Amino acid sequence: MKKYKYPLGILFVFSLALLVTSQVQAASPNALHSSVSSQRLSSAAQCQAQGALSDPKCTPGAIFAGVTASQVCTPGYSKSVRNVPTSVKTQVYASYGILTHAPGEYEIDHYIALELGGSNEVTNLWPEPASPVPGFHEKDKVENYLHAQVCSGAMALDEAQHEISTNWLDVYKRIA
Repeated sequence: MKKYKYPLGILFVFSLALLVTSQVQAASPNALHSSVSSQRLSSAAQCQAQGALSDPKCTPGAIFAGVTASQVCTPGYSKSVRNVPTSVKTQVYASYGILTHAPGEYEIDHYIALELGGSNEVTNLWPEPASPVPGFHEKDKVENYLHAQVCSGAMALDEAQHEISTNWLDVYKRIA
């Protein structure tokens, strides 16, 4: 019996090349993100962002049951309930087809912000890009605005949750 020096290694490299080639060929021309710092294979993704909005099928938003305005307006509330392990963040990135990204390119965002009673459920998380503008920095301003409205009594908590979950961009345009 003749022994080969690297048969498994060659087979592995060939299989990997074949897999990558088939994924690239299956993807549409627009499916590959052109940024060097980010690699997206949307053919593998289950979720597709709608511009600056999450995919409503994957990330419709979720709230903590029974949360009140008094609770969310207590200093330190968001910090006390924030709990998204790295494994969940990785799952969320993968569901949107983001395989790699540069620091600051995305953040795992709570679609309904913690400061508005949003939960840590996967259905409330999505990889929100920093750019193009408006991105996650601008959404943070909307979250802070709505939180201030709730805590001042100018808006009910459920109204703020509705505002941010239906189209936060509309709120951003009003306050910008």
